[in-house]
Amino acid sequence: MAARQASFQSLKSTAGAALLALGLVMLFANLDGAAATVNNLAGISAHEGLDVLPALGLAGLHALQVYTFDPAGFMSAFLQILVSFWPLVLIFAGAVVLRRALARRSAALGIPAGSSIAGDQ
Repeated sequence: MAARQASFQSLKSTAGAALLALGLVMLFANLDGAAATVNNLAGISAHEGLDVLPALGLAGLHALQVYTFDPAGFMSAFLQILVSFWPLVLIFAGAVVLRRALARRSAALGIPAGSSIAGDQ
């Protein structure tokens, strides 16, 4: 029974680490594309960069208008934006599973929760 439980805890910690790693890889792949876009924008002059501010203001006003007059359309667009952050869900789930597995393992070894590696001083 103890071997089965240890095997299950090992599987949980491996699954948590795998989810965490997969989420980080996906997130960094998405950020790589965003960084390339920012790199292209970094080549513009300061005067051209100031032209972006009115566009951002108008985009904010448009979002407010859509939220006011078409809440269902706004929520649909908002959910599409949230879907683009799905790697963060993998990272969060992996961190939670890994933390629980490591907390149970440290409790089984008799290490108090919250103690540091260097020891409490």
